Amino acid sequence: MTETLVIADRILVGFGPDHTPDLREDAALLIRDGKVAAIGPAETLRRDHPDAERIGGSGQVVIPGLINAHHHVGLTPFQLGVPDLPLELWIAARIGLREVAPRLDTLFSAFEMIASGVTTVQHLHARAPGTPEGVLGRADEILSAYAEIGMRVSYSFALRDQNRLVYAADQDFVATLPEPLRAPTAEYLGAFALPLSDQVAIFDALRSRYAGDPMTAIQIGPSNLHWLSDAALESAAEMSGRTGAPMHIHLLETPYQVEYARQRTGGSAVAHLDRFGLLGPQTTLGHAVWMTADDLALCAERGVCLCHNCSSNLRLKSGTADLNGFLASGVPVAMGIDEAGINDDRDMMQEMRLVQTLHRPSGHSSPAPSAAQVLQMATEYGAATTPFADRVGRLEVGCEADLVLLDWSRLTYPWQDPTRPFAEVLVRRARPEFVLQVLIGGRSVLKDGRFVNVDRDQILDEIAASLGRSPQICEQSRVQLAADLFPHVDKFYANW
Repeated sequence: MTETLVIADRILVGFGPDHTPDLREDAALLIRDGKVAAIGPAETLRRDHPDAERIGGSGQVVIPGLINAHHHVGLTPFQLGVPDLPLELWIAARIGLREVAPRLDTLFSAFEMIASGVTTVQHLHARAPGTPEGVLGRADEILSAYAEIGMRVSYSFALRDQNRLVYAADQDFVATLPEPLRAPTAEYLGAFALPLSDQVAIFDALRSRYAGDPMTAIQIGPSNLHWLSDAALESAAEMSGRTGAPMHIHLLETPYQVEYARQRTGGSAVAHLDRFGLLGPQTTLGHAVWMTADDLALCAERGVCLCHNCSSNLRLKSGTADLNGFLASGVPVAMGIDEAGINDDRDMMQEMRLVQTLHRPSGHSSPAPSAAQVLQMATEYGAATTPFADRVGRLEVGCEADLVLLDWSRLTYPWQDPTRPFAEVLVRRARPEFVLQVLIGGRSVLKDGRFVNVDRDQILDEIAASLGRSPQICEQSRVQLAADLFPHVDKFYANW
């Protein structure tokens, strides 16, 4: 039985009901079998556990591992050639993305996340063409990559059965296209048209396959109202009721999605989900930019979680979510970087800063999120959206030993007024360069800038070599298809 003693000037255990940080001074944290076994004065734990491996020390602080509660891909769409556009047009432009091997793609973003203190990711696998066997194979490659680097992951494969390109039936949209575009568009969309029963079977197979893996969890990913028929909503409710697995649903990301819900249901997307029993503590709504006050009240009543994707909302011109209203309602709000952050990377520390800064409306007495609330979003509330729940996001006894050691001496150098609260200094000044070590399940995965389990430079070289080749014929065809379809997709929304 191995023991590790983590010593620090301060250890952030978690937060109280009023968002007050639970900070332990001159403390140590004992790790045994991958979990937090004790927290107490450093002097006491040193004396009681003289043979434990020791890490940390003076000038360092420890925080719970951060949780990216909404993530999709590795290399960003911008890296692969797609500029920032309004969401509905951006989806059409993505048809032309280059192919990246799942292992390389997953490791690329894992490097960026871990380097900024992320220890758990909610990986929402948006789509994959082919057969159920092919989808399962791709899922295994993604999950194997996370296991290889040592990262904790909650994975879902997106449930969707309609409206794959625009907010109308595939066949209806294809029928509006010029004749030369109809067949290639139908063929492209058809590659993603898995029967609903096969999609449910994929979830069941993955859940069974990874049932005993403490680092991997499988949850349900109903993609968005416009992508889900009522039959698919019923399937999602059945899957959750049968297994207890939580769900993460994109919803009300743009004004067009508000209008789609009105046309389809005569009212609110949130109310429509409620009719199927999909609102509850097991459900997270991603984005939720365009929720009404009534929507938010219903979410609070049902105990729903929300996930705020600040960078994505800005980059895709989706709007600015009412984060202050979310927090005032008492709804748990997690934080996600989505496909890429404001700097086209997965820097969770930067995302926290952006979240705190953006939601500060003018006025001396206007509401604004505190640094502690933002840090809680990136830890405890992120945990609440995953099957890991209260096992992660905190450092209480019994929790998983997922933690980040920061060089507080460098972070505050040459001077930081000591009267500023810990969370305030952390959110305002933390950067990946101050991360000394990241432990996940008690195992070191990043130390002194080096990834312990994977050669980062080798992986980046492999990515460069792969994408440096000439595009395959199928990739070239998709680039042309994306260009040909774009004006027709734009025209579809012209009268909305």
